[in-house]
Amino acid sequence: MARNTRPIRWNPRDRGDRMGGGINEANGNLRDSSGAAVRPPIAWALTVAAGLALDWLYALPLLPAAMPAGGLGSIVFLAGLALLIWAAATFRRAGTQVQLSRPTTTIVDEGPYRFTRNPIYIGMFLGLIGLAVAFDSLWLIILLAPFYLVIRYGVVAREEAYLERKFGDAYLAYKARIRRWL
Repeated sequence: MARNTRPIRWNPRDRGDRMGGGINEANGNLRDSSGAAVRPPIAWALTVAAGLALDWLYALPLLPAAMPAGGLGSIVFLAGLALLIWAAATFRRAGTQVQLSRPTTTIVDEGPYRFTRNPIYIGMFLGLIGLAVAFDSLWLIILLAPFYLVIRYGVVAREEAYLERKFGDAYLAYKARIRRWL
């Protein structure tokens, strides 16, 4: 089956059922954004800060003492950062927003979005794992679970609902082709 690589763009005059974001429950205004519960970089930074603070209060080593944790952790962290930068650059090239509070104008299915619908968040997870290894902190690994839940239900679920409302069948076809994570 041939894949259409032309981005699906939203026309602001095509309001119909696709007016994105729905109604803001607080004030009844229409908004064209996902309505994510939290900004992912803030959630990520808070997770890192909490993990390092817990590690400082009560260290829980992750790896054997003989393992070169700093170098290995740096490699994993940089891999996550590279994935995040690649995904953000792909969004920018397609002419759509990375920020969740801004309208999405295009369904991007190029670059890392050919493999996963959420490469930015996978980059963040890899970054956390890299820091956990580099700092030899089991706390950062433990905090991956609540971070995942916040991202999955407070961000990704809302993003997907928004994109389905805004792009309809075009997004549903992309969603059927590309996995959420890996």
